Amino acid sequence: MARFTALDERFAHQIPEPFPNTVHFHADWRESLFFVMHMRDRPSDVLILTLAHFPTRNEMDSLQLGRVGESPIMARHSRHVDGDQDDFRVGPITIDVIEPLKKVHLVAAPSEATPVALDVTFTARTAPYQLRRGSMKAGFELIWDQSHMFQSGTYNGTYTHQGTTYTIDNWWGQRDHSWGVRAHARCPMWMWTPIQLEEGFLQVWHWEYPNGARVYTDGCFAPVGGGEPIPVIDFQHDLQWLGAKGEAVSYEQFGDEVHGLAGRLTFTLEGGRVITVDATGRWAQRYSGIAMRQPNTLGGGLSEMQITTSDGQKGTAIYELTGQFHHRYFPVARGTNFPQ
Repeated sequence: MARFTALDERFAHQIPEPFPNTVHFHADWRESLFFVMHMRDRPSDVLILTLAHFPTRNEMDSLQLGRVGESPIMARHSRHVDGDQDDFRVGPITIDVIEPLKKVHLVAAPSEATPVALDVTFTARTAPYQLRRGSMKAGFELIWDQSHMFQSGTYNGTYTHQGTTYTIDNWWGQRDHSWGVRAHARCPMWMWTPIQLEEGFLQVWHWEYPNGARVYTDGCFAPVGGGEPIPVIDFQHDLQWLGAKGEAVSYEQFGDEVHGLAGRLTFTLEGGRVITVDATGRWAQRYSGIAMRQPNTLGGGLSEMQITTSDGQKGTAIYELTGQFHHRYFPVARGTNFPQ
C-alpha cells in the first residue's frame, strides 16, 4: 500500500500517486544532484560531490570523487529514506539550496569516512538549461529515460585533505540535476562536456549506439549574466585516449593503458555560430581500471581538460566519456544485451 508522507502535503505531484512513487517502478530510477569544481586557468585539484535518491531502494547516497594532487578521491555515504528524501543530508554530507537556481551550499564535515572535508558555496553565473527528455531501450527493456538540467557557476570556500586546508577562490564548475531511469552499466556510450569560458558555458549531453549511430544530443551555450541559453543544434566529436607518454592508445576492455584524453569537439548553435574546441587533459575520475576488472565495470570516466576555442578563447572543462560498448571508444564490450 502507498503511504502518505510529509512531502505529499506539497503541490509537487506529477503523477496520480503519492511520493516517492515514480512513473516507472525501476531499480535504476534515481533523482540526483552533481557538483564538479576545478581551477579556472590551469590543471589542479578536481572536487566532485553527488547526492542521489533511489525510490525503489528507499536509499539516498552521496559520492565524493575527484583528485587532490595525485591522490584519487572516492567515498560513498548512504542512509535509509523513509519519506524524508527532501532532507539533503547523508552521513557527513549536507547540501543546502540557499536560493533556488542561484546559490547552493555544500558541506562535507570532517569524519573518518570523509576523504576530503569541504565547505563550499556554488553561485550561478549562467541561467540553468533544461534538456529535452531522452530515452533508449534494448528491445522492450527500458535502459534510459531521463530529464536533466545543468548550470555553470563559481565555487568559493575551503577544502581539507590529509590535514592540509586549501582555499577555493572563484573556481569554475557546473551542477546537474537529473531524474529518471539510467542503467549506467547497460549504456553503450555517452559524452558530457561542461566547458567553462569567460563569456559563458558550453555543454552537450550526447549518446550513441555501439555502431556510432546517434541516440540523442542536447545542450547549449549559456552566456554569463543570466542571458537566455542558445541551444546546440549539431555536435561532432573526434577524441582519442592517451597513454602515459601522450601517445594515442585504444581503451580495449578496461582502459589499463589510458592516462588522458585529447581531441576536437565541434558545436553548432541555433543561429549558425560554430565553435570548435581543441582540448587535452588527464583523468579526474576514472570509472574502471586494473583494480576493477569485472564484466559490467563502468567504462571511461571524467577528464580534466585544458581547452582552446576556434575564436581564441582559453578555458577549462570536464569531459565525461563513458559507456560499455562503442566501436571507437570502448571496442571490447563489457556485458551483453546492449541497445542497438
